[in-house]
Amino acid sequence: MMLRRCYLGVLLLLAWPALAVIETYEFSDPELEARYHELSQELRCPKCQNQNIADSNAPISEDLRKLLYRQLEAGASDREILDDMVGRYGEFVRYRPSFDAKTAVLWLGPLAFLVLGGLFAFLALRGRNQGRDDHMTESERARLESMLASRTDQQQ
Repeated sequence: MMLRRCYLGVLLLLAWPALAVIETYEFSDPELEARYHELSQELRCPKCQNQNIADSNAPISEDLRKLLYRQLEAGASDREILDDMVGRYGEFVRYRPSFDAKTAVLWLGPLAFLVLGGLFAFLALRGRNQGRDDHMTESERARLESMLASRTDQQQ
């Protein structure tokens, strides 16, 4: 029984590449094919949400790949295609959303956190150093020197 499960697991691992997306389109121009591959990597699957439409097996990704092919063959520019997809599915459909008022937090948020973290670290370290009193009285200095002298005598 255990051996049968192991065989089943090995067969599943070997068959996994067969589940990959395989589509072939006849492009009228090799440049269109290159643009197709680039844009299909840029567009996110609305159903899968963490895969681009090139890698997704979801039916909606298949539809989006067909639509992308038709738009490219019809002569649409990359900007027109992306604008159409964003119009249909929202800015989420792009892995690299454009910079505008709605997405400013996405683009500037990491920079703001970095600046705030650096400022916090600076203030914390400065405050820690200001709280120290590195000045010793003469009696404390003499006691420290005697302790160090006795330690060096013990080590020799």
